[in-house]
Amino acid sequence: MDAELLSAEFHRRFGHAPLLVRAPGRINLIGEHTDYNLGFVLPGAIDRAIYFAIACNHQQEARLIAYDDQQDTLIIPVSSVTAGEKQWANYLLGVIAQFQQRGILVPGFDCIFGGDIPLGAGLSSSAALCCGFAFALNHLLDSGLDELTLAKMAQSAEHTYAGVRTGLMDQFASLFGKAGHVVRLDCRSLDYDYYPFDTAACNIVLCNSGVKHSLASTEYNTRRRECEQGVDVLKRHYTEVSSLRDVTLAQLDAQLEHLGPVIYKRCKYVVEENHRVEAASQALNESDLTTVGQLMFASHAGLRDEYEVSCCELDVLVEAARHLPGVFGARMMGGGFGGCTINLVTPEHVPAFERGMKEAYQRELGLSLETYHTVLVDGVSRVDQDLIA
Repeated sequence: MDAELLSAEFHRRFGHAPLLVRAPGRINLIGEHTDYNLGFVLPGAIDRAIYFAIACNHQQEARLIAYDDQQDTLIIPVSSVTAGEKQWANYLLGVIAQFQQRGILVPGFDCIFGGDIPLGAGLSSSAALCCGFAFALNHLLDSGLDELTLAKMAQSAEHTYAGVRTGLMDQFASLFGKAGHVVRLDCRSLDYDYYPFDTAACNIVLCNSGVKHSLASTEYNTRRRECEQGVDVLKRHYTEVSSLRDVTLAQLDAQLEHLGPVIYKRCKYVVEENHRVEAASQALNESDLTTVGQLMFASHAGLRDEYEVSCCELDVLVEAARHLPGVFGARMMGGGFGGCTINLVTPEHVPAFERGMKEAYQRELGLSLETYHTVLVDGVSRVDQDLIA
């Protein structure tokens, strides 16, 4: 699926040229589950994307077509946008509602979307869907909203219509991505800096476990509540604490009895992961990929043992990568309980790495493995019709 195919399909159905938009998925080098704790993250936009073809239809209804889902269609009056049974549509309807809540009139329109972001792989297809659609509506309606506002609107759409209380990292990465760079985002101040990532010295290879356990969304919300509970306890003892971003390991240790073992582990992971993001940013500045890789392995261990959002399949993949030549680091990526691992591999070792990973996954679990090479690209953008004609 690409912009050219969508444009042709839109023209076939509706008889005129649409506005075309590309919305990338994202990788996160390090900094998992820290965004909703107002900490630090280090993501980047990737060369897998969702594409949108959209235009006004001079009617009072929105016609939404999920091209990759057997062209499943929803037609709904724009005056009565409510969540329904089609989960894919709820993301888009949530974005429409965000515009309407800001007093922006949304007229009838047609929209076809599709892409090549593997679903359930931890590459943030949902954020790409919401961000790309928000960006497309913003341009279609000439609303003049900036990218940060669009990111927050996309986040709110996921909260209210999809029921997942995401942080802002995924939306920010999709909209603010920069080719050849990862972006270090302070999720409290929303200050950000770009760090170059040299794919000539190191390839980013994703290994898709092929599984997505049903625990993912419910446990994500549970982890968020557990962190909030930890902050509530710590606030009673340290007035300077407003989020886990403000907490030290010494403070956690001092309050272990009040936190309890489970909440303590969750908080400890977040505090240590924030430190790892800062250390990884410094290592990137120094072109020290060995240190970045070791921090990634440590991140996975924390996600597995302290935050407890890994699973057997992800653990097998990370351990297999650890023993292959040319691997700087590996870890699970995304909310957890399935999806991809992210691996940093020297270019000359990538073919052997992929073979070794596929053999290990088949040997250990009897499962086949898909791998993807990915590069870092710019964030959400319009697609020039002239370039695909």
